Amino acid sequence: MKSFGSKPWILPQPVLIIGTYDKDGKPNAMNAAWGGVWDMHEISISLGAHATTENLDLTGEFTVAFATKETMMASDYVGIVSANKEPNKIAKAGWTAVKSENVNAPLFKEFPLTMECRVKETLNRDESGYMLIGEIVNVLCDEKYLGADGLPDVQKMNIITFESVHHTYVQLGETVGQAFADGKKLM
Repeated sequence: MKSFGSKPWILPQPVLIIGTYDKDGKPNAMNAAWGGVWDMHEISISLGAHATTENLDLTGEFTVAFATKETMMASDYVGIVSANKEPNKIAKAGWTAVKSENVNAPLFKEFPLTMECRVKETLNRDESGYMLIGEIVNVLCDEKYLGADGLPDVQKMNIITFESVHHTYVQLGETVGQAFADGKKLM
């Protein structure tokens, strides 16, 4: 095996779009890839110092949408352009922001699946950012992405992941097995 040293190559990594409001109630979004499940009703996201972290300090609430093949270009854009430098960031991304019913944060209509969250705590805070722990208040899914069982159908969503080795986005693929079931065949 070839050795590459210490790299943040956890694969796949979600492409998370963090939605917040600024001090004037203007919607903002950023792209964050270093996130995941923290607990049954919590998520964690590693955040650098951004307009988003300033907004989180003000409101304590946010949304998390999952980027798709269709939103990829605009999702990448909100990750490379700061709201501190581009006041029309959301309009340039082409997204439609509406107020969440459960938290003081914007929902972006272009995404199939969005979590509404509250800041629970921040860890390792310094001038470069922190680890955000968020309480998941609610999950919303556009009804056209529901399966026959009434639950979100990830295969319909064209969700993308961040491939950190080559800095590319990769679309999630087909179902290859059934969790908590297929392994029982070896019992």
